[in-house]
Amino acid sequence: MISPPDPSLGSRSAGDPETVATIRVGTRGSLLATTQASTVAELIRTRLGHRVELVEVTTEGDRSQAAGTSLAASGTGVFVGALRDALLRGDVDVAVHSLKDLPTYPAEGIALAAVPTREDPRDVVVARDGLTLGELPAGSRVGTGSPRRAAQLHALGLGLDVVGVRGNVDTRISKVSSGEYDAVVLARAGLARINRLDMATEVLDPLQMLPAPGQGALAIECRADDELRTELATLEDVRARAAVDAERAVLATLEGGCSAPIGTLAEVVEGEDGDEIWVRAVALSLDGGLAVRRSASGAPADAIGVGTRLAQDMLADGAGQLEMGGAEVDPREHDVHEDKVHNA
Repeated sequence: MISPPDPSLGSRSAGDPETVATIRVGTRGSLLATTQASTVAELIRTRLGHRVELVEVTTEGDRSQAAGTSLAASGTGVFVGALRDALLRGDVDVAVHSLKDLPTYPAEGIALAAVPTREDPRDVVVARDGLTLGELPAGSRVGTGSPRRAAQLHALGLGLDVVGVRGNVDTRISKVSSGEYDAVVLARAGLARINRLDMATEVLDPLQMLPAPGQGALAIECRADDELRTELATLEDVRARAAVDAERAVLATLEGGCSAPIGTLAEVVEGEDGDEIWVRAVALSLDGGLAVRRSASGAPADAIGVGTRLAQDMLADGAGQLEMGGAEVDPREHDVHEDKVHNA
């Protein structure tokens, strides 16, 4: 639970860093978002010694969903902009996002202060009768709102009927329990954070399905000129930061010349001469019939360079020529807007 603010302390401001006050953590109002923000708030309270207040902010993505508008039409970052605006106005001191929501281009006046320890980034299957993907009969209806997942499901060659699905996690899962779908594919991290992981019937190996860049990681943002930035940096998990930096470098580089669905996963592992970062990535046609896959490794300190060079190699191999084939979902969004859990 979040401790209520003490009115006698007032709110902290960037211009008065010595004042003992409440740190206001901005979050969307969904169950998943507030759960993630509460996790960060607990870190700020226990490790930095501050009092914390959660401040709910309604984003363009929330308004689009309430109106029934396709999130693909709203563009990348629709869950991010309002929180960043609240930061710049001084309404909140910290903003917490699912890192895969963040656009790859920088935001003026905003700093990515820390990436805390990452949840398992893999995808999961929630299927009828406890089945795995391989056990589902050909023609089974499998729901996903992600072109990345759809393309990789097609590429597995299992003869599945991959269909679109929208709504929050519980809505998607209910389509399986009602028999409308035979299975849905979701992010493991989202299920874990809202205590629904027992509903997963299979955790997908990255060899079958690479996750979205940054999936499972949280982003802690603050104003770039706020002295709180130094304190927040102590919440960083250096391995998680190196991994997501590499993945986002892949995405940023491919976005410049590729509109195909993209999956990537970076891991920091122990090598013969110390830690090394290993990055895998794939860009696919929507039907999964064509794919460009690459892997690369290097020093964690050069995570961005490793990811950038990997993506450049993929473009040289033809990733920029992959056709989308009229997808309804903007492939450049990847999985930015899926698996959001709402209170309603």
